[in-house]
Amino acid sequence: MNYPIPDSPQEIAELRQQPVDEELVAAVIAGVVKLVRAQGQSLEDLTAQVLEDDPMLNLQQRRWLSQVVAQAWESFP
Repeated sequence: MNYPIPDSPQEIAELRQQPVDEELVAAVIAGVVKLVRAQGQSLEDLTAQVLEDDPMLNLQQRRWLSQVVAQAWESFP
């Protein structure tokens, strides 16, 4: 992977300067999972946030993203 997993919200924000590709998206998702766990939140908490109404993603896209996030959650110890 060309991008390290971000350790902070600031590092995630800094990745906005990079061109978007699959590896960048994977790194950001991994970073979000890592941060949410460090804050003591659950997968259910994160899924609820992903599924919240959002102008950038429609409901189908948010559902797909919540599945990807759940897979990432299960992949990390």
